[in-house]
Amino acid sequence: MTTIITRRALTTAIAAAAAFPARAEIAASEEAARKEGSLTWYVAQVDSETAELMGRAFTQQFPGIKVSVIRTTGQVAYERLMQDLKNSAPQCDVFSATDISHMPALMKRNALANYTPDNAAFISPAFQGLGEPGFFYPSTSTLMLMIYNNQKVKAEEAPKSWTDLLDPRWKGRCAFGHPGFSGYVGVWTVAMRRLYGWDYFEKLAKNNPRIGRSGNDPITLLNAGECVVGLGPLSTSLQSHERGNPISVVYPADGSVLCVGPSGVLANAPHPNAGRLFANWLMSIDFAKICVEARIDSVRAEVPPKGGAKPLSEVKLLKVTTAELGKQVPEVIEQWRDTFI
Repeated sequence: MTTIITRRALTTAIAAAAAFPARAEIAASEEAARKEGSLTWYVAQVDSETAELMGRAFTQQFPGIKVSVIRTTGQVAYERLMQDLKNSAPQCDVFSATDISHMPALMKRNALANYTPDNAAFISPAFQGLGEPGFFYPSTSTLMLMIYNNQKVKAEEAPKSWTDLLDPRWKGRCAFGHPGFSGYVGVWTVAMRRLYGWDYFEKLAKNNPRIGRSGNDPITLLNAGECVVGLGPLSTSLQSHERGNPISVVYPADGSVLCVGPSGVLANAPHPNAGRLFANWLMSIDFAKICVEARIDSVRAEVPPKGGAKPLSEVKLLKVTTAELGKQVPEVIEQWRDTFI
């Protein structure tokens, strides 16, 4: 799915970020990073075009350091990284996941560098404790909530809670991603199982939903009119709406699922200094401003969301811990494959 950030808005955000010089305390690491000249970023937290734009923004702020962006879905990114580690063929410098449970698993393999970014001290209190100090930290977030095609479904007729998606009137007309491919869909699935039990998904299967891979696939199906309601990330759903597509969002009465995107530097990073500089930048106000223009929730309280999105303080949130995800995501992936055949 292509991004729908307005070029003018993003260009303005990038220019503002580039106007800020590197702080004195990271000048030495910047010099070392520039000698390395590049870094590779495995990222699942944003769409491909947005990731490329972010990489260029970093290079504008730190000239001479190119970002090679490898963007895939959350589980695919992790599998690629695991293959690199298995083959002792390091490619990735910074890993930005959508499934936070991947990070403790990498720590057990001693695959994450022990590094504390300067900016980690300034992330919003809402995200404190959602990483592992010295190894990985939240860098982005979004909500998984409900979406609908506003040309085919009136606002008053749209589902208001997750259980509304079980209504037979949505049979064959509801779209989802797959937890075996999308980290954020995996988080949502764990949250729904905790809230309603697996019986919820068995009932949902009777409605014959369309199952894609990426968490963004439902947006594509709704825009095309092939489905009319579904599950979607707030960030890309609002992007699509801003571009004039018929997508509207619903904050479910029974809770929106908070999905945190963590980032960490690899212990065997080919460009360790550039990787550390980039990881620090991912928690900066400069990066937060670019995130907000892309409709991605910032982890910096100084940068509030744009209009059309509710502050997290006004949203009923469903949160899943890192420990729960580490144990339960593999479980729900298997249950999902058995249920949605």
